[in-house]
Amino acid sequence: MVKNEEQNSVYYQNKIDNLFGNKLGFIVRQTIFDFFMMVMNPDNTTQILDVGVSSENTKLVSNFFENLYPYPWNITCVGTEDGSYLEAKYNGLHFFRINPHHSLPFKDQEFDVAFSNAVVEHAGNRSQQEFFIREICRVAKNVFIVTPNRGFPLETHTGLPLIHYLPKNVFRKILKGTKFDYWSYEDNLNLLTYREFNELFPEELCTQSKKIKIFGFTSNLIVYYKKN
Repeated sequence: MVKNEEQNSVYYQNKIDNLFGNKLGFIVRQTIFDFFMMVMNPDNTTQILDVGVSSENTKLVSNFFENLYPYPWNITCVGTEDGSYLEAKYNGLHFFRINPHHSLPFKDQEFDVAFSNAVVEHAGNRSQQEFFIREICRVAKNVFIVTPNRGFPLETHTGLPLIHYLPKNVFRKILKGTKFDYWSYEDNLNLLTYREFNELFPEELCTQSKKIKIFGFTSNLIVYYKKN
């Protein structure tokens, strides 16, 4: 029986549970996953770190990487919520619960590839986001990190259109005291533009970028690094 915690991730509390929030959202994630497989080209020996799994297991879009990856026994995943049910679901997978803003409990370059989707925007202020990125780059030889685009017309955490285009302090004041109050705090949601996202990565890395589009708008931003 699934524990309640596994069904009530804070990151899905206001997600749109309709066409965009579920089926269309999964199509976007499938596109992200297909691009990951193309550029990283993993095989059945590649050691993967997935940074940021959640306790949610009832939605099509949650923990999609584990659902799609053909070699789940090579995945180590971490999250601030309880994702231990993934160990039972995927034989050989390992889960570690971590504390936010702490170093990852792994050695330098321990993994072949680190993957993270829609997590860095929850890592806090700019310096905390930079620390989050540096830690991922430290523990993996190759990295693939995704975040929602602040320039997309719909803010998918709240389901509200356009108001996230306002200055961040104004956006947060509008959310304060509403049912979206959780997202009014920078520690919980700090959306990134294309430039802001790219600037988080160490300059010495030769990173590449990709924009995922839907209906002509950029919905997600990818920055990746692949050693030759």
